[in-house]
Amino acid sequence: MDIKRREFLKLAGLSTIAGIAAPAVASGLLTGDVVAKAEASGGNGHAAGTTNETKIRYGMVIDHRVFAANNGLADKCIAACHQVHNVPDFRNKKDEIKWIWKAPFEKVFPSKSHQAISKKATDEEFLVLCNHCKNPPCVRVCPTQATFKNKDNGIVLMDFHRCIGCRFCMAACPYGSRSFNWRDPRGIDENGRPFIKEVNQDYPTRMRGVVEKCNFCAERLARGLQPACVDAAKGTGGIVFGDLHDAASEIRKVLEENFTIQRKAELGTNPSVFYIV
Repeated sequence: MDIKRREFLKLAGLSTIAGIAAPAVASGLLTGDVVAKAEASGGNGHAAGTTNETKIRYGMVIDHRVFAANNGLADKCIAACHQVHNVPDFRNKKDEIKWIWKAPFEKVFPSKSHQAISKKATDEEFLVLCNHCKNPPCVRVCPTQATFKNKDNGIVLMDFHRCIGCRFCMAACPYGSRSFNWRDPRGIDENGRPFIKEVNQDYPTRMRGVVEKCNFCAERLARGLQPACVDAAKGTGGIVFGDLHDAASEIRKVLEENFTIQRKAELGTNPSVFYIV
């Protein structure tokens, strides 16, 4: 964390404690003034923060039945994602960085009934990741627009250089899909082992003091490739990715032919990730 970031957080903290900045900050976050001003100015793509409709809306369907029947497939998807994006392995639960991971039914779908549910839902953990919501609360609360929604495809992205480490986005995300780098991802552990075993030069490494999360492999999509997790599950039907606005797309066909559920859809975030249980 550089000196400018430390100074900002120190000043913000002192102002809040003193009761000077709190009303203004709260007002800005609740009304979306910060994002609205950026939209009006049309600044470098970050203006797409709160617009609901996009030209394309990328989404994902995860067929839990496939993962339950294919032991190790979920771990393969996780490994592929983390390798491509230089996700550090801190080997410590409290420092863990997660882009895509596994969690039990009751944590993934806490609002669903947990009484006498099918073993198909409880025997295996579910793959979870950022839901790339149509109405992302994380975007609304970010004071620097470090997290924003791409105006062309609806993907919720992170600008690591803009992130000041305030973690407002982490507090706002109802899915726990964001991680904070308490340690330097490019460092080594107590045994001299690097946190990133093999650096992928095609994707930037992060620094201590910033938040990160799944980006739907936006950098791969730009090259005409599928997300890394989709490639890892290729041929199994475990993950289907595509444009939710395209009525002729494979993902729309899957959604029309199968009953799916979403995570905490009742919150009005409108998640772009669907599950077949």
